[in-house]
Amino acid sequence: MKLHTILELDSLKFVEEYFADLADPASAEVVLACRPLEGKVLIDEDEDLLAVAFRTDEGWVGANYLFHPPDPEVLDLFDEVEVGIYQETREVFAAAVREYYSADIVQTVSPAMEDIPPDRQEKITSLLGEVWGENIDGVRCLDCCCGSGVGAAALREMGLCPLAYDHDATLLARGFEEGRLLPGETACIDATAATAYFTPVPYGAVFMMGTIRSFDAGLWEAITFELLDLSDETLVTVATEDEARMVAGWCRAAGRVPEVWENSRDPIYDRWVCVARRE
Repeated sequence: MKLHTILELDSLKFVEEYFADLADPASAEVVLACRPLEGKVLIDEDEDLLAVAFRTDEGWVGANYLFHPPDPEVLDLFDEVEVGIYQETREVFAAAVREYYSADIVQTVSPAMEDIPPDRQEKITSLLGEVWGENIDGVRCLDCCCGSGVGAAALREMGLCPLAYDHDATLLARGFEEGRLLPGETACIDATAATAYFTPVPYGAVFMMGTIRSFDAGLWEAITFELLDLSDETLVTVATEDEARMVAGWCRAAGRVPEVWENSRDPIYDRWVCVARRE
């Protein structure tokens, strides 16, 4: 569902420039400076505030409270204007918000070069069948550091419902262009802060974690801990056994039980696999 249609508008512009801004309360404060002629309020199924929208001389502008509580001052803007109240589930609204910001990437970001071998999705799908079986239709899975979306496409092929995220907008733009990533399922964020944007789900995955070197191991460790916090069962693929053993150590430090093995399907991208489960 398009974001503006939830509020029965022809168009709506959020004051927050990027999806990643939405976890920062200060990003929504810009809306306090507007001079509204009319207002709309969106609440979720529990009647918690999700967003506000105001009609100004320049059109409808909104502020998003999906990931943080509203500034009490924003409600003062409704004191002297006509107010419409709308309700939508948090899940539907979140998908609409992801679609809104993904559309901006499609329109403004030049895609990275294609980087996926033709047979890689098939190999990942086969690996997923081995690890998680086939009775996973409709189950949510996070695709961390999704790149241009080959993992998300494989997860979707297996019947899972992926939520993909990466900080590189050019790779996301390539994934949208190729159809591997879907706008309502994708977010451009820093993976070290994923818990600010997502709630825990049954499965999480990183396909071909970037090369883990001594100077950036802390970054990958932080990304891994975030994903472990968000998933009951976590799959990570890497290029080398040393990297897989390092990931397994992080999983043990987080109280998980890791299993490491070599994946004969792919000698390059997903050669080593670490699957971590709760005790």
